[in-house]
Formats: sequence, C-alpha cells, structure tokens
Amino acid sequence: MGKYANSDVLDGALNIVKSATSMVALSGQPATYAAAVAGKLCESALTTGDFTLAAGDVSGRKVTVAAKSGLSVAAAGTADHVALLDPATSRLLYVTTCPAQALPAGGTVSFAAWSVEVNTPV
Repeated sequence: MGKYANSDVLDGALNIVKSATSMVALSGQPATYAAAVAGKLCESALTTGDFTLAAGDVSGRKVTVAAKSGLSVAAAGTADHVALLDPATSRLLYVTTCPAQALPAGGTVSFAAWSVEVNTPV
C-alpha cells in the first residue's frame, strides 16, 4: 500500500521553521535555546520575507532561508553550526551544520542561502 502526505501537511512543519526571527552561527551543536543564545558567534534578524516555500529538490517540500551578508561577529570562534531561533517563545527551532569557518571577533561573515527539506513519505 502506498503512502501519501498532502503538501499542506509538509508545509505545516516548515511553517514552524518559518516562525524563526533569528539565525545564529555557533561553534558546536546547541542542545537548548539558552545554549544557542549563550554560544552565538554572530546573529542575523529574520522576517517572513527571508523564507520561501517551494517544492523540494528531492521530493516533498522545502523552505529556503535567504542569504545574509556583512554580519558582525560578536565573539571569536569556529562556526560549524547554524541555528534558527524564536526568541519570543525561547525556542530552538532548527539546527544544521555548515562548513567550518574561523570567525574573528569584530569581523564580518555571510550566510549563503540554504534550505530545510521535508521529503514525501516512502
């Protein structure tokens, strides 16, 4: 018997990701919202315009997070994770890895556009 999920079901999960209003670069994977805030090396504010829902690259659906450039580095460290946060509810919404990059305090960094994909059930 086949499996099916309507795009609205997949978009439901991605709409929660879209509620993030902050993106931070981190050294290491945070386990909690508090750890993400305490360990952030740099931060970018996000708005609903920074997210685009579309068909997935593999299957299902995806949300693409817009690129951000020229962000000030607040603390030195090697960024190897990116997290999406919802400060209004103190929620750590999504964490992913990124290519490791040494960030000097007072420097700047850019985030390339990236996506979160929810695949169709198989």
